[in-house]
Amino acid sequence: MSSKDLIIAPIREELVNFEPFFKKATKSDLPLLSNIINYILRRKGKQMRPMLVFLTAKLNGEFNERTYHAALTIELLHTATLVHDDVVDDSYQRRGFFSVNAVWKNKIAVLVGDFILAMGMLWSIDHKDYDILGHISTAVKDMSEGEILQIEKARKLDITEEVYFEIIRKKTASLLATSAAVGTCSVTADAQIIEQMRLMGEYAGMAFQIKDDLFDYQKSNLIGKPTGNDLHEKKITLPLIHALNHVGSSEKSRILKIVRKRTKSADDLREVGEFVGLNGGFTYAEQIMHQYKEKAIGQLALYPDCEVKTALVEYINYIISRVS
Repeated sequence: MSSKDLIIAPIREELVNFEPFFKKATKSDLPLLSNIINYILRRKGKQMRPMLVFLTAKLNGEFNERTYHAALTIELLHTATLVHDDVVDDSYQRRGFFSVNAVWKNKIAVLVGDFILAMGMLWSIDHKDYDILGHISTAVKDMSEGEILQIEKARKLDITEEVYFEIIRKKTASLLATSAAVGTCSVTADAQIIEQMRLMGEYAGMAFQIKDDLFDYQKSNLIGKPTGNDLHEKKITLPLIHALNHVGSSEKSRILKIVRKRTKSADDLREVGEFVGLNGGFTYAEQIMHQYKEKAIGQLALYPDCEVKTALVEYINYIISRVS
């Protein structure tokens, strides 16, 4: 059985039921908006976040209608952030297809992202899922702060490991943390259990983002976005931070001079990649990634062995072993 099959096995029926539920909840009477949302839905990803909602719910209680509500709000939030991210990053491709801003321009893309986000929040209010809405609102705040902090540091190029971890905790890990938290709170009000699952999602999200940052140095386009994108945008991630911390000031200045370039050639990207490799950046980032993975799995230690626990462990392993 493949990793994906192991993950899906305990929640296969719920995922099947979620598909029409999600489509119905995202309908709009405005033709343009409806066309754009359908365009997005036809190119949606693997639904990794709803999977985490469903798995944490099943691990901690009885699956119910609120669990579907939690998965819906998470998927809407994730969809909205992808649309907004493509605008922020001036990215014209998403999973091998044109992004919303590439087809309909930035103004429409921002408004569509706002609309999708509002739909998720209104859904929680309409169904009185105020605890879920609280987690979602915190995630929106954290993700916005993380994005702004990253932009600020890209301008100054003074990022430290501590700041890097704060950025990815807020910008990326917060969404997986929230997925685990809302899945759990849909079936239990036990604050300790909800926090335990939230931490599991956060640690998994940290590992996920470090894996993504390693992908950016890959020679081939494995994840549906241009590789070298972080360097083009002057984003200094963990592999490069570590390498810069282990060389003298003149070598550090030479590499930062390349990073500061408005336009970088293939040779520039290759030179930075070789510098990172020679100075242990990739090895170090992989070590930290695996540490976070183990911390995430550790949050499941007290649960008895069962199909859902096995699926969650496989889920955590999958997000750092994926090649797409």
